[in-house]
Amino acid sequence: MSNNAKPIALQSELDKTVSSFENLLTPVEEAPEEVQAEQAETSPEDVVETEMEAEAEVEAEAEVEVEDDFEEGEEVEQSLEEQTEVEEELQPNAYTVKIDGVEQEVTLDELRNGYSRQQDYTRKTQELAQQRKSFEDQQSELAKKDAIYAQLLPQLEASLNGELENEPDWSALYESDPIGYVREKDVWEEKRKKLDAAKAENKRLQEEAMQKQQKQIQDFVDYGQKQLKERIPEWSDAEKSQKDKLAITNYAVNELGFTQDEVNQVIDYRVLLGLRDGMLYRKQVAATKKKPTQKAASRVARPGTANKPKTATPVKKAKMRLAKSGKVQDAAKVFEQLI
Repeated sequence: MSNNAKPIALQSELDKTVSSFENLLTPVEEAPEEVQAEQAETSPEDVVETEMEAEAEVEAEAEVEVEDDFEEGEEVEQSLEEQTEVEEELQPNAYTVKIDGVEQEVTLDELRNGYSRQQDYTRKTQELAQQRKSFEDQQSELAKKDAIYAQLLPQLEASLNGELENEPDWSALYESDPIGYVREKDVWEEKRKKLDAAKAENKRLQEEAMQKQQKQIQDFVDYGQKQLKERIPEWSDAEKSQKDKLAITNYAVNELGFTQDEVNQVIDYRVLLGLRDGMLYRKQVAATKKKPTQKAASRVARPGTANKPKTATPVKKAKMRLAKSGKVQDAAKVFEQLI
């Protein structure tokens, strides 16, 4: 028995069992007197019973520990499942949409935000379109009023000129009717003021119409310059363009009979294209005439076919007529076909 053994009164059943096993392993002659007395008091049946009780306690404690571990495992597994469910709920669902022909995945929040922005953009676009339409309607109404005003203003000016055409003899009127003189003089001066105002307003309208017309002409000229550069790419070179335009001017003056002032007043790019086509065609005809002509070999038509001369197009006919005659009327016909 160990020297640190507890007193028998303080020993538990497990301690007693352990002590009993130690006593069995200890020789009788070496066992202390206390142990020998205890062995004398304890029967083999008591030892077996004590051992069984100890084993039951150990098994019970082991079962409790296993149950505790199983419950803790279930709690951990349930916690993990709940965490996974929360993460799945928090994770946004993805939707496939096509943007500019490319499929992309977006979340529901992004779809909502995009729809909200689209609705806001559509609303603002509609408001802007309504405002623009309202502005255009107002401009149209003002244009109509200005047109009526511009028509009535000369009539008012002519009427006032007619009323002021015969000026009274103010001296005779003053001597005959001083009070009437004052009244007629005031009316006369009032009409003169209205006439001066009508003349000034009419002049202002004419100046505005002139400025508007000049702006329209300038816009058309700018548009024509762009069209010419698109249709004649080599005119992007300023030197080449100036050289060709000078040749076209000489062709129009010397061969078609235009005056220099008439050529200078041409602002329609289509007229310039027609003059250029006529000049190039005239050069082509002149170059063809210089080449020696060769008789073309007659071709034998196949059975069932007929040799029909190809008809020229109206534009080609007009150009040929212009090249032969060089008349202004034929040039106008070319322009008509081009337009």
